[in-house]
Amino acid sequence: MVLGDSISAAYGMSLQQGWVSLLGDELAERDPPWQVVNASISGDTTAGGLRRLPALLDTHQPQLVIIELGGNDGLRGYPTTKLKDNLVQMARLSREAGARVLILPMEIPPNYGPRYTRAFRESFSAAAQQAGATLGPFLLDGVATDPALMQGDGIHPTAEAQPLLLDNLRKSIAKLL
Repeated sequence: MVLGDSISAAYGMSLQQGWVSLLGDELAERDPPWQVVNASISGDTTAGGLRRLPALLDTHQPQLVIIELGGNDGLRGYPTTKLKDNLVQMARLSREAGARVLILPMEIPPNYGPRYTRAFRESFSAAAQQAGATLGPFLLDGVATDPALMQGDGIHPTAEAQPLLLDNLRKSIAKLL
């Protein structure tokens, strides 16, 4: 199950073009096949994900939870201690439900200042360590800095970038499966 924001909700394209759907197509071909649930909502924050997570865990009973949240927290200048605490709580709830957890770190623009930017970045690794979760790679690595792979807003990747996002995660996901 992927619990994410617009990056995982395929903002600006059909859901079938997004990296989560591409992952689902790949994993459906495995023996045994895996089903991927996309529980991502554009604009979601870690607080929103935390509120939604108990019902999602109960409904879907996932074996793996990928948490791709935090970008909207950062864009809103949300306190990094609350961001980290929400990530820890989501990871712990997921682990208590029997799932392995992959937390995907996010980056924010440097105009938030070096202190906030550093604290934001460190929140993800601190949360993974504190909750016993796996810290994944930066999902947008090699994509966010290439304007040709980003939509006009400069925040969301294009449909053409989606396979590259999946490439960034494939190894980490395979280890946890």
